Amino acid sequence: MVAGFSAAQGSLSIRPLAAGDGPHLYRWLNDPTVLTYYDGRDTPADWDYIEHHYMRKTGHPVQGCMVEWHNKPAGFLQVYPLHFKDVERFGFPAYEYSVGMDMFLGETSLWGHGLGTQLTRLASDTLLNYWGAHRVILDPRISNARAVHVYQKCGFVILTRLICHEYHEGVWEDCWLMEKRRTL
Repeated sequence: MVAGFSAAQGSLSIRPLAAGDGPHLYRWLNDPTVLTYYDGRDTPADWDYIEHHYMRKTGHPVQGCMVEWHNKPAGFLQVYPLHFKDVERFGFPAYEYSVGMDMFLGETSLWGHGLGTQLTRLASDTLLNYWGAHRVILDPRISNARAVHVYQKCGFVILTRLICHEYHEGVWEDCWLMEKRRTL
């Protein structure tokens, strides 16, 4: 289980979402530049959407987290145990603990400075080395070459192409199923 997920390294930290984080998510999820890469510019978020999909309650299997850079909100991360249907669909051993991860940097002024790489490494390494995950899974859109490059740089490998996996800006897009495994 990933409830209470947190991690820190240097000026970068990850903590569970708190009640006061909603306005940051609202601003980011209404920024067309962020939405180009995350949910899509055709789906800006209203307060009900933010509350239902991001500000989850205790006990929900998806753990939403605030990413902070120098103690200031910088982005969003969510981690979750892979559902048994996905474990079966992707052919992973049922006895291994597989965790999914999604993220975005909401402060676009921080893009292009290596923070996404630091965040990906910190989150995935923490899940693998301290939370007992055997693998961490990502499923970026193939068209998001920048994210795919970052994930590969952080040790994720492409397993397969997921055809028409994500509906983004009015089009079903293919995604890569990527994994990073724990090393013994």
